[in-house]
Amino acid sequence: MGQKVHPYGFRLGYNKDWHSHWFAKKQFGDFLLEDLKLKQSMKGRFAGAGVSHVDVERAANRLKLIIYTSRPGIIIGRKGAEID
Repeated sequence: MGQKVHPYGFRLGYNKDWHSHWFAKKQFGDFLLEDLKLKQSMKGRFAGAGVSHVDVERAANRLKLIIYTSRPGIIIGRKGAEID
């Protein structure tokens, strides 16, 4: 029997990218839990918008969420009225 490799992990770095972009030494656990909570809340809050995945990018004091959705009008509203 051959060894099985997960296809997503096999393609990471070549033709797929990570869903979180940040680096932390001491705060790794805190950032990881915060990322998971943010992703779950975005998928739950915008369940009707067809959210496929959420990317998280962190810089020094900045957090950037990139939401991939099939129905962006539900998230941003008419003419961008609900953008925070």
